[in-house]
Amino acid sequence: MRLSRLFARTLREDPVEAEAPSHRLLLRAAFIRQVISGVYTFMPLGLRTLRKVEQIVREEMDRAGAQEVRMPAILPSEPWKLTGRWQAYAAEQLMFTLHDRSGRELGLGPTHEEIVTPLVAQEYESYRDLPVNIYQIQWKYRDEARPRSGLLRAREFLMKDAYSFDRDVEGMRESYQKMVDAYRAVFSRCGLSIVEVEADPGLIGGDVNHEFMAKAEVGEDLYVSCETCDYAANVEAAVAAPPDAAEPGAVPPEVVHTPGAYTVKDVTALLGVPPARVLKSLAHEIDGRPALVLVPGDRELNEGKLRRAVAPAEVRMFEDADFDRHGMLKGFVGPQGHDGVLVVADYRIRGGSEWVAGANRADHHTTGVVLGRDFEVDVWADLAQVRDRDPCPRDGGSLRVGRSVEVGHTFQLGAKYSDPLKATFVDEDGIERPFVMGCYGIGVSRIVSAVVEQHHDDAGLAWPRAVAPYEVCVLIANRDDEGVVAEAERIYAELEDRRVEVVIDDRERTAGEKFADADLIGYPVQVVVGRRGVSTGTVDLKLRATGERTTAPLERAADAVSQLLASAP
Repeated sequence: MRLSRLFARTLREDPVEAEAPSHRLLLRAAFIRQVISGVYTFMPLGLRTLRKVEQIVREEMDRAGAQEVRMPAILPSEPWKLTGRWQAYAAEQLMFTLHDRSGRELGLGPTHEEIVTPLVAQEYESYRDLPVNIYQIQWKYRDEARPRSGLLRAREFLMKDAYSFDRDVEGMRESYQKMVDAYRAVFSRCGLSIVEVEADPGLIGGDVNHEFMAKAEVGEDLYVSCETCDYAANVEAAVAAPPDAAEPGAVPPEVVHTPGAYTVKDVTALLGVPPARVLKSLAHEIDGRPALVLVPGDRELNEGKLRRAVAPAEVRMFEDADFDRHGMLKGFVGPQGHDGVLVVADYRIRGGSEWVAGANRADHHTTGVVLGRDFEVDVWADLAQVRDRDPCPRDGGSLRVGRSVEVGHTFQLGAKYSDPLKATFVDEDGIERPFVMGCYGIGVSRIVSAVVEQHHDDAGLAWPRAVAPYEVCVLIANRDDEGVVAEAERIYAELEDRRVEVVIDDRERTAGEKFADADLIGYPVQVVVGRRGVSTGTVDLKLRATGERTTAPLERAADAVSQLLASAP
């Protein structure tokens, strides 16, 4: 490829809309261009890298025994309604929906469990057909409320989704482990440093699931890991060791005047107590019943943990009208003195005593509120967001919070989809049983950004060889020197003959501009052919990942490039 013909114009300045380093650099290096918020065109360089990631994923899926299919992007609503996810996605406003000319409800696929499950049931009817794992690499669509950071949070994205079907849980676990091993190989080949964590299944569902997190300083996904054992989890799923129960308090409760103190911050400022001694009483409805969810004042409630703690009950936070309907005062609610109210509490409440809580009177709080004397708890659970230095639930070690980008997610689904969709097979006893399923997603386009997050510097991108758009760039430093041009063209031709993925920078630009673009685009190896080198019979070589510079004899330049390329990360 001649850069004089490449459809790409690099940018000298950072785009104002760019947030993450990957977003900024992929735009500057002309890998992507924004169409609308969260929707991008892949330029020639970007498409080459995307296809390389895609091919790595395909090879590892095939090696693991999965078979590739292609399912439609336009999906009927009916199976989604049977599983309840049409309603769930509608509630989260995540699915793009449309109607065809006959008025039928359709959606653009965010994932394909409801399509693949009937497909397998239609083709396979006996236990002898199992196990089977099928996958696709296809564009997905989710109407993100706040698309941001380029390809890291997009509304249109390329994803690999695979689905395993087994006859029993043991078989599902074996299929699951094959996919986990394949994921590890994918990420290693792409040059990513990954943390595997326990995770929240979200709208996909399933009892066991893991996220594969690429470490990134600007990542929007937080995870915790223990300093002394291998425990790791997404913060949405992470738990901490519960505290020991505190000695019951003996101080009698006292109602105090707290005018206008609606928040924990207001109460602590007014009464001079630390936030950890204030009891948050968060009003909810759980299956239509009024409920108070208790967490310490220095902690945030994790709504996902709450939903799991009371599943399958439906959970809804109070709106303003609900307080009046249930006789509660917003901002001054406490757990004491209520009849018919479900109380769900975080384990950390056991570790405190003599709490400050709302007095259930306007502009008043109660001090000295004691568990067991002034209020009781109906349901105990880990409900609060884990934070830095919390104790590990396995060995009591210190948990540390890190930032990352989720690039893969695996789920053990069981019969979550096969049951409502009546997808069954006949076992050896002639009994119909539901398929036992797993599903496995990899963000192919997101991997592109995740690699950039881990492989860049102030000058630009520094692609690992496996996913670089081109492996080598031959730079003509002196375009006006026929001898320099001839030698550069010769080296370029020799590398092409060796099937090296090479470009030649033959543009009418200054040497400085060419050097800057080569660093920005991130070719693993740069070959600089200039007047001084030609006169002394040498070329200059640079390994982009390390910045190491060497020289090689001009007549053996292609050999030197091949050797240097072999050492590139």
